Amino acid sequence: AIIADTAAVIAAGMQVAELKALCASHLPRVAAGPCAVIGAGRRTNRLDAALLNGTAGVWQDYDEGNLFMRGHPGIQLIPAAIACAEERKAAGADLLMAVAVGYEACGRVSSASQMKQIIHPHGTFGTIGAAIAAARLTGFDVRHIRGLINLAASIHMANNRHAMLHGGTIRNWGAGYSGYMGQMAVSLAEAGFAAAPDALNTVYASVLGDAFDPLKMVEGLGSRWLLTDGYIKLYPTGRYSHAAMDALIDLLERQPGRRLDPQAVARIEVKTFRLGAMLDVKTVKSVFNTRFSIPFALASIIYHGRCGPDCFEEAAVANPVIQALAQRTDVAEDPGLEACYPREQIADLAIHLTGGQVLRGRCEVMRGEPGNPHDPRDLERKFYDLTGPVLGRPSSERLYEGLMSLER
Repeated sequence: AIIADTAAVIAAGMQVAELKALCASHLPRVAAGPCAVIGAGRRTNRLDAALLNGTAGVWQDYDEGNLFMRGHPGIQLIPAAIACAEERKAAGADLLMAVAVGYEACGRVSSASQMKQIIHPHGTFGTIGAAIAAARLTGFDVRHIRGLINLAASIHMANNRHAMLHGGTIRNWGAGYSGYMGQMAVSLAEAGFAAAPDALNTVYASVLGDAFDPLKMVEGLGSRWLLTDGYIKLYPTGRYSHAAMDALIDLLERQPGRRLDPQAVARIEVKTFRLGAMLDVKTVKSVFNTRFSIPFALASIIYHGRCGPDCFEEAAVANPVIQALAQRTDVAEDPGLEACYPREQIADLAIHLTGGQVLRGRCEVMRGEPGNPHDPRDLERKFYDLTGPVLGRPSSERLYEGLMSLER
């Protein structure tokens, strides 16, 4: 399901103007190859396919993630794994295994680290996952895997997390970077390059992070698979906004007609965990900004009476009613709720109406987490909604059937 979802968000993201322009300028300058640039109708070499697909896959912030890993492992390593599998004509079962072990490797590194808050996870631990997946699929000598991990850990980027709050789409480049540089780490290892023997500890305890616990990294290794702790999104926004959005959607379902008049809302108060409280931007100026603003998300959901991709597009950004309601929305961190995170992802919502009434909502575990799973039909619907306009329904159905039965 994660591989299928990743392919769908890549296909949709590849349709934005920036990705079309990047493909047009970049592909003629690089080596040819058999690997799909998903949604572009083009093929290229495996390094550049991973670079473009990874970047496209995070553009709408609709991709898979993992709260316990504090980031998005799938989109950083799956494009590299798919490209390597295409080049080698690998079996589907081999692709699944490469994704599973790559996810586990980078997930355990991330879980054991205390990464600096300012650094966005795209372009960090994903280089390790992409390297492991590529190594598995390209015949890399497994005796040298420790050296490969240290090499992959030595070529991370440090992307400013605040960029996404201000419309900085450079943040999206980090996911493509991981897929490209993870494969480069394999080439460097094969050529005899070497990293410091304690690269993991140095990078995560001193460079990107403030602490690293190697014992936590291997805790439960072989018995607990981090892949099962991940989530798949049904809202095209930053994951940390979903608790407040879930609280609002549950609240609206209890209202007559499942609607609220935006003009009847005097103000909205949200209390949540720290990473959610970071998404407190009230003034949204672009579509990309909408992905990382709880005030805008709540205002747009109230205005539309639902939560669909169009609630975060140009027309919503230009809507004065939505913008005005976002200005009347305050988001704050609650220390008690932060103490529960990530085991619980709590948001408390209070909507103050102009007549004095207060409507309250609460989310404790976000939809899509292992403790509150999605209906599989919703995930299938998302796949077709994203791929249908790009590929057409018949091709989308064939693709979905194939991706959901890779083991065969």
